[in-house]
Amino acid sequence: MSVQDQSGYRERPQEGLSLKAKAGLVLMGFMAIAGVLLFTEHRAHVLGLLVWLPLLACPLMHFFMHGRHGHHHGGGRPNGPRSV
Repeated sequence: MSVQDQSGYRERPQEGLSLKAKAGLVLMGFMAIAGVLLFTEHRAHVLGLLVWLPLLACPLMHFFMHGRHGHHHGGGRPNGPRSV
């Protein structure tokens, strides 16, 4: 008679985190440490590029925010709701 055949046998519930969850936590810890080390080593380069961010954002904002100018969808009516 095997253990599975006995009616009184119950599997013990797993306590704690699974192996996958533990591996995920370890990976997140290593990634956090690597991110901090990369930032501290390359801080001068990253902060130096931040000066150019507003200048680079202008063309992107213009393209995405003003893309519909000149496209009048009012159907020829000058005072239509979509003619602006």
